[in-house]
Amino acid sequence: MSKTKIAVLVSGGGTNLQALLDAEASGILHSGEIVLVVSNKPGAYALTRAEKAGVEGITLTRAACGGQEGFEAALNEALESRGVELIILAGFLSILSAAFTQRWENRILNIHPSLIPSFCGKGFYGLKIHEAALARGVKYTGATVHYVNHIPDGGEILLQQPVPVLPGDTPEVLQRRVMEQAEWILLPQAAELVSAKLMSEQAEHEKQ
Repeated sequence: MSKTKIAVLVSGGGTNLQALLDAEASGILHSGEIVLVVSNKPGAYALTRAEKAGVEGITLTRAACGGQEGFEAALNEALESRGVELIILAGFLSILSAAFTQRWENRILNIHPSLIPSFCGKGFYGLKIHEAALARGVKYTGATVHYVNHIPDGGEILLQQPVPVLPGDTPEVLQRRVMEQAEWILLPQAAELVSAKLMSEQAEHEKQ
């Protein structure tokens, strides 16, 4: 039975991508295979991580593709030509259109560094999320893996992991703790969960 082919979309350093690559190498992610990494930022270090792991990496930008529509058309072509079945957004700082997310319904995962529905949606990304959590005075934050739909951070929740907020935390310190104690654990778990589900569905389809 062939593994679920995965593409990871990135914009920056790729720490969540590294967690996925490490999970595949260690066997935690065994039902899926990362076959493509796509960056929307030229020179993103995530592409270096992909290269070191022997995974194909490409860059697609809105500017080079003539806007959002051209970007998504090029992205679709790249995904489909490689037989991709599951897309994982790992620090991908770009909103995908409703047309794109509907085309890939229940086949796009995202990791968000808060416990949705807190500190999520439009405008909540990067350190802004952790700044907001500290400003609100919450005792716990965390991370959420969810399916992606046309509403930012609005898709069905798959997994969540709480992380304590400690006295003296800065946004940077809290961000790192959420990565280490939640993001880097949850995302590979979710990737395996959905990859196994898609493998099972494909096997059933082939029997019919």
